[in-house]
Amino acid sequence: MRRLYLAATALFWLLVGVYWIAGRSPSSPRVEAVRSSERLITDAELARHSRADDCWMAIRGQVHDVSAYLPEHPSRPSAVLPWCGKEASAAYATKGKGRAHSPNADALLASYRIGIYAGDPR
Repeated sequence: MRRLYLAATALFWLLVGVYWIAGRSPSSPRVEAVRSSERLITDAELARHSRADDCWMAIRGQVHDVSAYLPEHPSRPSAVLPWCGKEASAAYATKGKGRAHSPNADALLASYRIGIYAGDPR
């Protein structure tokens, strides 16, 4: 039993060391290529998409085109429309009523992601 404990402990610390070293190494070229190819969206470009039929929002540093989702949104679209073309992290985080969106909403939002917000992420 003592041998099993020592082997498991050694394996654990070996894995911790590997993860620590991997975390300190520079990113792989493939990861850098993905980052550099992502679309950066400025405040000016975001502001041009502020209508119900063309609604982009910046949420937590990412821009999402939610135009197609607005008619399906559980609350009335008029609750979302004031945030079209704007940075909406605070509104999304609180739903304007102090309640957070669900993990399902976060996953759905990710499917509408179109780029990275180049403005103030708040």
